[in-house]
Amino acid sequence: MTTFITHDTVQTRYWHKLEDGRIQCDVCPRFCKLHKDQRGLCFVRQNLDEQIVMTSYGRSSGFAIDPIEKKPLNHFLPGTPVFSFGTAGCNLACKFCQNWDISKSREMDTLMSKASPEAIALAAKEYGCDSVAYTYNDPVVFHEYAIDTAQACRDLGIKSVAVSAGYQCAAPRAEFYQWMDAANIDLKAFSERFYYETTGGHLAPVLETLKYIKHETKVWLELTTLLIPGENDSENELQAMTQWVVENLGPDVPMHFTAFHPDWKMLNTPATPHTTLLKARQIAVNNGVRYAYVGNVYDKSAESTYCHGCGQLLIGRDWYQLSEWNLDASGCCHFCGEHCAGVFNTQPGTWGAKRKAINMD
Repeated sequence: MTTFITHDTVQTRYWHKLEDGRIQCDVCPRFCKLHKDQRGLCFVRQNLDEQIVMTSYGRSSGFAIDPIEKKPLNHFLPGTPVFSFGTAGCNLACKFCQNWDISKSREMDTLMSKASPEAIALAAKEYGCDSVAYTYNDPVVFHEYAIDTAQACRDLGIKSVAVSAGYQCAAPRAEFYQWMDAANIDLKAFSERFYYETTGGHLAPVLETLKYIKHETKVWLELTTLLIPGENDSENELQAMTQWVVENLGPDVPMHFTAFHPDWKMLNTPATPHTTLLKARQIAVNNGVRYAYVGNVYDKSAESTYCHGCGQLLIGRDWYQLSEWNLDASGCCHFCGEHCAGVFNTQPGTWGAKRKAINMD
């Protein structure tokens, strides 16, 4: 149960005291070692009164209803609306961050909206959302708020979706994912050099998270890689990444290859060519990935889902709008009967590409 210190500040559990008097935060592999009143790199976890507290509980940078495909999740309740929110701060320092105004915010005024976990769950139900997404910034840094919300959602039959970079320690990871139903993990690259130089993190903990989710939980898993020209888009790296996914996670984990656009500290890096995305998708398919997609560009063919048995179109997508639907009520191909991996309702959702901002005040 969450223990409040002030309205927005709650006690946390994953930390320990060091011999020199500092306190180490153990939520993520960054292991920030904090002096009195000092904040971690994420900015929202702080050494206060000789413990690590979360300082942004119950506060959000905004609430909205999105299409589930925007997370992106293509095999989890397609066509349905997902109630989405985030807070502020992040435990990585990606130079290419495309939500940097939220993830790198040092101004708590960014968190203007307030809502309890119970209020979020009730709002999601009221608006007819099948799920709630912890997104916009990484839920690793608002661990306690996300879990409390997921518990409130589960009480109402609403599923929870984590959109995360997967940079998380083992104990909090296990607690977190027992309350999640689906996750899209941002596998930012497949080299330690990229992770260290461009994100300020390390690759190995992310791979451990992926294996944990796939093999130790019932959480539906999809992956996203933002391809940055000259940084993480070489054929050798894409070959190694997709081979690792099939060997360690299996062929049914969908992979999304998305286009970079110049942002934050990488304004001089060119946008990703469409051909690079298609090359990555083809490499994935050649290596045994059954469901590979492109994103952040318009490509109806490469955004759609095909049967790995007979090759027929199963789910057509036009941006976030579903078009064709050739799955039966049990999630099998109408043409050959092969099962399509995923979590599907008996009928596709009809939310489409709409985005609806929600005022929780």
